[in-house]
Amino acid sequence: MGEKIRNFRDLEIWRKGKEIVKQVYLLTSDFPKEELYGLVTQMRRCAVSIPSNVAEGFNRYHNKEYKQFLYIALGSCAELETQIEISAELGFVMEAAKISLLEKIDHESRMLTSLIKKL
Repeated sequence: MGEKIRNFRDLEIWRKGKEIVKQVYLLTSDFPKEELYGLVTQMRRCAVSIPSNVAEGFNRYHNKEYKQFLYIALGSCAELETQIEISAELGFVMEAAKISLLEKIDHESRMLTSLIKKL
């Protein structure tokens, strides 16, 4: 059996969310400077929102509140997917990087959906 989850740091869903954040930061570091306050900021905020909402929701006292934060994280995944697609269409993201990141986001989204259903 698995270990008891004592805090949000024990959650695989939180750790995977942090991996997405790191990948987005690395990816956007090569974007054109004129996108610093456009797509770069938007993508980074969405990415950071995913594990942040998982953590905040975990520390709530009621499952209803927890689920609401997980839904916000799920929405951030959808936003980030859209921004990655746009970035690729604009030529800022190579196909391989796009596919890799979209796969991670899809996995995170499925994990979020599963957790929401369990709560």
